[in-house]
Amino acid sequence: MQQSVFEQIQSGGHEQIVFCQDKHTGLNAIIAIHNTTLGPALGGTRMWNYASHQDGLTDAIRLSRGMTYKAAISGLNLGGGKAVIIGDASKLKSETLWRRYGKFVDSLNGKYITAEDVNTNAKDMEYIGMETKHVTGKPEYLGGSGDPSPFTAYGVYMGMKAAAKKAFGSDSLSGKKVVVQGAGNVGQYIIGYLVKDGAEISVCDINSEKLKQTVSKFPGVQVVDGNTIFDMEMDIYAPCALGATLTTESIAKLKAPIVAGCANNQLADEDIHGPMLKDKGIIYVPDFLINAGGLINISVELDGYNTDRANSMVEKIYNRTNEIFDLCDAENIHAQAAAMRLAEKRIHDIGLLKKVL
Repeated sequence: MQQSVFEQIQSGGHEQIVFCQDKHTGLNAIIAIHNTTLGPALGGTRMWNYASHQDGLTDAIRLSRGMTYKAAISGLNLGGGKAVIIGDASKLKSETLWRRYGKFVDSLNGKYITAEDVNTNAKDMEYIGMETKHVTGKPEYLGGSGDPSPFTAYGVYMGMKAAAKKAFGSDSLSGKKVVVQGAGNVGQYIIGYLVKDGAEISVCDINSEKLKQTVSKFPGVQVVDGNTIFDMEMDIYAPCALGATLTTESIAKLKAPIVAGCANNQLADEDIHGPMLKDKGIIYVPDFLINAGGLINISVELDGYNTDRANSMVEKIYNRTNEIFDLCDAENIHAQAAAMRLAEKRIHDIGLLKKVL
């Protein structure tokens, strides 16, 4: 039976869900605020042509929860939020829509700070910024940090290297067979790092144009059929498209000692598939840890943007990944549970401190 909206909010521990619509622009948006214990909720706005409003709501709820853990484990004084705009980005986008959406964001008085996400970009954030100051990821010519994709990719690269050190005794990726599922902005930057390291790279994507761009940039990359990747021998599986690719069926077939990629919500069911990866001996770098580079980058923008500071903060994903592996070994728990435990402990401890103060 389908849960009601309030049941979904309660089961996820969310603070607030905001529904926004504007007939004139065609705007239908959902802003999900999960937790603001550590600070205002920061998370991107995704534009996607969902099959139903319910699908959009479910995505916003899952993604906003992940942002809470992402900020917490990254040591940021931010909470978790996410927004989705339901519709075809190629037809719906306009200055008027973004400015109307900016007014909705502004009405939350800073409880939610938006940024770019799937099918949104720095120019869209510029339009939003005409109506609210609660936006990050604006173009560099406005003092913003611009495209966060390179920083997300750098964090994934750091997580991959830490996992390689755990699995193979060296964090070099030279000669390692890596399958990248998804050739979007972040996926292509990840491939760039892997090429420099001398990895053997295969890539798949449902978008043929993105595959053409990838092969044009990196001629040595092999294009493979996305329907057959779980039958391939590989060292690292890098899910870099939409989430929930790690299912009972795919994990049973997976021939990789490491899973490390930038997709959100990679585990179809955390309680089932986190332990399943551990039982199969697969090293998993939790998604909200490894893909936090973009969030870290735009968080720096809130205090006055500095590229060097952003890079140094993203590099720490390497050490945090090692901390997760150490906790897994010490407590005999799977990686997702270990990462959530550390994130929840920080939220709990800071929450208690705020009450005392």
